[in-house]
Amino acid sequence: MSIPENGRRVRISVYGVTAQEAERLAREVKTRAERGQFSRDRTTVAGFARAWLERKAREVRPNTLDAYRRELSLALPSLKDSQAPDPLGARPLKDVTPGHIRELVDELYGRYSLRTVRWVRQKLRAIFEEALHLELVFRNPVAPVKVKGSRDQASAKAGRALELHEVRALLSALDAHSDPRTALALRLMLACGLRLGEALGLQWSDIDLEAGVLTVRRAYSAGRITQPKTHTSARTVPIPAQTLERLRAYRAWWCEKLGKCPPVEFWVFPGNSLSKPLDYNAPGHALRRIVAKLGIPHVRVHDLRHSYGSHLLANGAPLELVSERMGHANANITLGVYRHLLQHERQGFVIDPEDLLRPRAQA
Repeated sequence: MSIPENGRRVRISVYGVTAQEAERLAREVKTRAERGQFSRDRTTVAGFARAWLERKAREVRPNTLDAYRRELSLALPSLKDSQAPDPLGARPLKDVTPGHIRELVDELYGRYSLRTVRWVRQKLRAIFEEALHLELVFRNPVAPVKVKGSRDQASAKAGRALELHEVRALLSALDAHSDPRTALALRLMLACGLRLGEALGLQWSDIDLEAGVLTVRRAYSAGRITQPKTHTSARTVPIPAQTLERLRAYRAWWCEKLGKCPPVEFWVFPGNSLSKPLDYNAPGHALRRIVAKLGIPHVRVHDLRHSYGSHLLANGAPLELVSERMGHANANITLGVYRHLLQHERQGFVIDPEDLLRPRAQA
């Protein structure tokens, strides 16, 4: 039997246990070919995913590419370890069905947060969408598979703002912490709304102890120095008085430790070798130990930044100002992502019906 493929006719053979079955299979192949749904391409999901990541390397920042690879490797383990079992990754693109994706998503549900599963599905959908545009598949098998969960599940992983009593306990614990580098890095994230990479990327030239401000000019993660996340992420932020006092004491500690004051290109939070910033995972490890000892519910490093924005807004700071301090591209991002109603703020929104019935005083 010959069928059209990529503008030319090709001959294929189909086999069945009986002549009737062979005829049925031939009709199915012909129907798919007429619909443009027939392809003999044997590119695997993992193979196409690797090529997709290579293309993305030219389009996105290194940190973003690392996140893409990390998320995809949860669904396609062979991207991380070529010897790892990878049922979906070994399957040809054209053979993947929504049922295969549903099975994978259900498995991921049991091991990862709802937020993580959604990110994984999003990357898989993007891969198959590109394959669809290249006519390697006739449909996107990820599109009909939804990732659903309760609102509580989603918000629990999206981040939270620390309540005031938690902030107080954490600051006291940071003052008593044995490693001043880690402690002050965490404090800057909470007091100035810095991302982890922004804090670790600070050099002494970025801090003006006289004016009481710091300037974000670079970020550090995964062993690399990069530009700030967006053009608005490069910004100057005021340092609160108590944090500024600790920064001055911290610099004096380094002057004594080095026998001279650190030069302007010296990392504010250097690692053990001093030539590189502090290990990217060190603040997170320290924070987990601290909050566990304090009995505070789980806190991520990024939640310190969430807390900064939330408390600014809760205390009446204009949305545009908070957006600028956070380094967001626009105020809608600030409002949508970092606006958490805190317990003390919720309590402030009280309307007494008796007050509504009282006559208003004339001006």
